[in-house]
Amino acid sequence: MAERRIGIVLNGATGRMGTTQHLRNLLDMRREGGLPLANGDRLVPDLLLAGRDAGKLSALAAASGGARWTTDLHSALGDSANDIFFDCAITGYRAPSARAAIAAGKHVYLEKPIAPSLDEAVGLARLATEAGVKHGVIQDKVHLPGLMKLRMLRDSGFFGRILSVQLEFGWWVFDGFFQPSQRSSWNYRQSEGGGLVLDMYAHYRYILDRVVAPVTRVVCRTAIQTPRRADERGAPYDVDADDAAYALMELQGGIIATVTSSWATRLRRDDMLQLKIDGTHGSAVAGLHDCRIQSLVSTPKPPWNADAKQPMNFYTQWQDVPDNITYRPSFRACWEDFLRHVAEDAPFVPTLLEGAKAVQLAELAYQSNIEGRWIDIPPL
Repeated sequence: MAERRIGIVLNGATGRMGTTQHLRNLLDMRREGGLPLANGDRLVPDLLLAGRDAGKLSALAAASGGARWTTDLHSALGDSANDIFFDCAITGYRAPSARAAIAAGKHVYLEKPIAPSLDEAVGLARLATEAGVKHGVIQDKVHLPGLMKLRMLRDSGFFGRILSVQLEFGWWVFDGFFQPSQRSSWNYRQSEGGGLVLDMYAHYRYILDRVVAPVTRVVCRTAIQTPRRADERGAPYDVDADDAAYALMELQGGIIATVTSSWATRLRRDDMLQLKIDGTHGSAVAGLHDCRIQSLVSTPKPPWNADAKQPMNFYTQWQDVPDNITYRPSFRACWEDFLRHVAEDAPFVPTLLEGAKAVQLAELAYQSNIEGRWIDIPPL
């Protein structure tokens, strides 16, 4: 067994996602002695934290056991010690950095959305393929226990013929005046790649495609429901990017999906993201971790009497799907799959072309909002 080092440029390391998800999981992998490969070797990440704020980078590197850091991305990409470029910085700046990394011959791994427009996203996928570098996009949600259980139910035939899907996402994001906002202000500015549809439809595309069935059509209405916010310094600003969206989507096989998303809603459901699938033989509803089912033979007949209080508690009529396996942390699973793809050419599904499909859905949803009609989703 040999120890193999792999250099990873982590651009945007000091951001929320960079620190709490990607850096944390890569550091865990290092502490465990690296990622086991098929031949018995262990692949050990050697991290270079990249960003714009030297003070934040220096502090984060020290807290991470003395990791390398830099504010000079150009030099980082020119260094042969670095094999992979990963970007989780602001969406609006992602594509130029990725193009530079591809030109430098680095393998490229990107947070979603991979670009603010479909043309740029397809261009990145084409550039990476032509350059012969490995490439991919983060698709973390399909590795969460709740959605993995849904996919297992689908593959087992539990649903019978799938009829419909309900996807609900969101929570109340404070405007920054009454209480500090839980999301960065760039999320609400179009010029910086903000917008709920661009951000979240990138998730919905791969969730629906991989857990239920491929998306074929969309009709969407977007909204700005909190038009005025305060930024991280307390300065007021006008919101020009959508913070809510309501869509119907048609999936392969005639399945109808209702998709409701809002950063201006108060929760009364089991989780911040919830996916419900109804089929001829059974139904299931899942959050990020739990999944509950109701089969055809256990489906009750609730009485309908508008003049009397409903005697049934519908929540108690569902059965939990047990945790029969150990689930990997979702971002850890993403990194393990991509690193094995780079190190030993293991199969890998979410390439940059899949990332471009996600941007395509967002772009067509915006088009539908403007034109007020259903939009077909052509193959890429």
